[in-house]
Amino acid sequence: MRHWMSPIALATSVLFSVPANAIDIMPGDYTVLPDGTNALLLYGQYSQSSKLKVDGVGEVPDSKLGLGIGIARYLHYTSIGGVPVGLQAFLPFGGFTEARIGGAEPLTKSGIGDLTLGITAWPLSSADPTGTTLGVTAYVSLPTGAFRDEPGAINIGSGTWTFTPQIGLIQGLGNGFFFDGALDVAVRSDHTENGIEFSRDASVQVQAYLRYQFSATTNVSFGYSGTFGGKDFVSDTYAGTKTRSDQLRLFGSTFLTPTLQVQGMIGTDLNTEGGFRNDFIGTVRLMKLF
Repeated sequence: MRHWMSPIALATSVLFSVPANAIDIMPGDYTVLPDGTNALLLYGQYSQSSKLKVDGVGEVPDSKLGLGIGIARYLHYTSIGGVPVGLQAFLPFGGFTEARIGGAEPLTKSGIGDLTLGITAWPLSSADPTGTTLGVTAYVSLPTGAFRDEPGAINIGSGTWTFTPQIGLIQGLGNGFFFDGALDVAVRSDHTENGIEFSRDASVQVQAYLRYQFSATTNVSFGYSGTFGGKDFVSDTYAGTKTRSDQLRLFGSTFLTPTLQVQGMIGTDLNTEGGFRNDFIGTVRLMKLF
């Protein structure tokens, strides 16, 4: 039986993992590429948070979090039985520029994050300006990341396994406009550290972006990412933290050469409950096709 309590001590006993288990997409990511195509992607991301809200407590004063991470990602496109398939793996790495909760500096663990493996199948795909492309992806994140099991520690790794199925959609709207959307559910396995059980409810992420193609190689996009659920429990007692946020994002992308793309994103949280609020988040991504 789960209990509902709200002391700040409970919130700070949670083993925070950063980044969360949501699987972000960038507009155009669910485009099907020809069989045999390989893609190498490198991401750089920085986020800054100056507010922490805990359910039952409210805003925790003098709380900050700064994080710089990179991600190395590899994709291979093929087909099975005539159905387009994509295989991928990505590995985050990084560290904290600052971390403070209620005026105290928590323990942190920087370094390599959790390795994630994924496979995508596209039951529908179309290159038509008003066509529909639908992909289904299964992600598994392994507990390979840097992790400290002390209460209140903020980690790059999660310390446990996570399974995340995702549905991705590209819908052509005509006149250069496209809708890019994704829905995923992150299911994290329970784990016990030093005799204390940590668990998290399933976390749902919804992403919706409107993209405009100036040309075949250059576009801009604007949209929303929201996360829901993901309540954290410590020995079956609600800790007051969860993965609830609403974020606006602006993207730009262009191919510098036929095989080299650069893409950027800036965003900010409009609302966060039970966690750190991102005042700013920025991402730059390079993709090389070969």
